[in-house]
Amino acid sequence: MKKLFFFLLVTFMLTSCGEECYNAPLPIVFEFVNADGENLITNGTLNPYSISDENQVGVKTAKTDDDKIVLENVGAYNGTKNYTFYSPVRTFNFSIESSEFKGGCDGFQINKLTFTGIAIDVKDSNGYYQIILK
Repeated sequence: MKKLFFFLLVTFMLTSCGEECYNAPLPIVFEFVNADGENLITNGTLNPYSISDENQVGVKTAKTDDDKIVLENVGAYNGTKNYTFYSPVRTFNFSIESSEFKGGCDGFQINKLTFTGIAIDVKDSNGYYQIILK
């Protein structure tokens, strides 16, 4: 019995020694502006808007204080997933390519965003994407 107890104790200690950690993908932030640089959420032009994945499942978003959109819980997969942005002004598609995080922790990293659509320009600007709708 003492050997069994000792074995279980050692096994428990060895399995709990390593710290578990998870690296979530970095957030994706969109700012929608017109050709003059005016924020389309601030002026109400873009409302209502929504984003769905390729399976028509809605993507949860959050609006920042300066009227940017944060996409929540995207990029936590291995591969490429397609999305569609819907609004009264414009509908366009984008895809997110992600892969497993190669480090000491489990997790995923976003490798590439690709935008497709008519009359849009995208600028990667200090960690967020400024989408210019013409």
